[in-house]
Amino acid sequence: MRRTKETSTEHVGSGQWMQTSLVDIEKKSTRQPNHKFGNLYGLLNRWNLSETYRSLNKSSASGVDGVSVKAFKADLSKEVLKLEESLKKGSYRTKLVKRVYIEKASGKKRPLGIPVVRDRLLQSACSQILTSIYEPKFMEYSYGYRKSRGARTAVEYLSKKLNYSRVGYVLEMDVEGFFDNMDHEWMIRMLELHITDKRYIKLISKWLKSKILNPDGTVEVSGKGTPQGGVISPVLANIYLHYVLDLWFEKKVKPQMRGEMIICRYADDMVCTFQYKDDAERVQQALGARLEKFGLELSKEKTKLIKFTRFNKNQSGSFDFLGFTFRWETSRKGKDIITHKTRVQKSRSTIKEIATWMRKSRNFRLEKFFKELKDKLRGHYNYFGIVGNMESLRKVEKAVKRLAYKWLNRRSQKKSFNWEEFAQVLSRYELVKPFINKPDQRIRLKHC
Repeated sequence: MRRTKETSTEHVGSGQWMQTSLVDIEKKSTRQPNHKFGNLYGLLNRWNLSETYRSLNKSSASGVDGVSVKAFKADLSKEVLKLEESLKKGSYRTKLVKRVYIEKASGKKRPLGIPVVRDRLLQSACSQILTSIYEPKFMEYSYGYRKSRGARTAVEYLSKKLNYSRVGYVLEMDVEGFFDNMDHEWMIRMLELHITDKRYIKLISKWLKSKILNPDGTVEVSGKGTPQGGVISPVLANIYLHYVLDLWFEKKVKPQMRGEMIICRYADDMVCTFQYKDDAERVQQALGARLEKFGLELSKEKTKLIKFTRFNKNQSGSFDFLGFTFRWETSRKGKDIITHKTRVQKSRSTIKEIATWMRKSRNFRLEKFFKELKDKLRGHYNYFGIVGNMESLRKVEKAVKRLAYKWLNRRSQKKSFNWEEFAQVLSRYELVKPFINKPDQRIRLKHC
């Protein structure tokens, strides 16, 4: 086996080592932003697919064939060999994508598409390649589905930018049904800007056009969109919005602004801040036409322009972003500060989810019950544990304690304990206390 490397003919070598190839690709993309990559298809061999298997979520749901990620491992060598042969012969075909629905905090349901493990494995390998090509090209303020970035770091980034910038107005926006409305033709054209391998692009096109099996047994064929839940969907979404919004903001919008402008985007959830109202109104008006060109539209329900200023807090509004409510307040030392509290609806949603879990799990042994409960609370505190948000965390803690008292007392027809006895139980199992999770010190403010 030889080391995978790029050749002077601008192609990626067909050796076996995926991680080496990804490093080389990312270096090339960083040093030569206009470089076009060829022969990426050659990286989809049995060795790289076997290596990629380790990155799959072993607890994820199975697709239409009922084969789980763990069960797939039993015949991994045989499966990746068959997959490699089908790719070489050009006989590879995608399987149906299983659609399931999960409830959102708003009460609505979000559709998810679950590919079979074979397709998921191949998508994962292709996704890693795309990430290596495009990660150096993405903007600093793009946070969704990227390495070492997440919703929490996006919140911290936006908060710091707001504290040190001239902000008068905030435009919060969301793209209506983004994953369901991505235009396939535009997506392929965007990929072709940096990828010349037609077989590789054709493979991605097959996934975009995959048929979907609905819960009622009907099969759906869509000429647009990409199923949420597909392994490759997140990086495709970022590439699409990079060209539709991020580059547009940088090349066209920012040079025309009269004052300062801040952008922070997490997938299709975005906040733009402006120093002057006329700048904000012009961008809001132009956004509709820009998105329409690419088959998208703004969500009327989630898109709004608000006044947001430190100089007149009584008239300044608040806005929601990634589960937090942002507003201007005055600190104990008399300084103007940005505060971000857990969005009320999000706190209620967390409490409701824990209550539903408690009702179903109240007959667990206490050791298991409190272990799982602590994990749920720790996850909530890890994300929402931002300086200034302790009051919101304590409200959740208080509500959860009351729910635990309620449901543990319903383990049988006879009441198990009173509040004094329950306090002893809590003392024994040490329910996790609210805590502040310190911000990521790696966040840089010089790029925006």
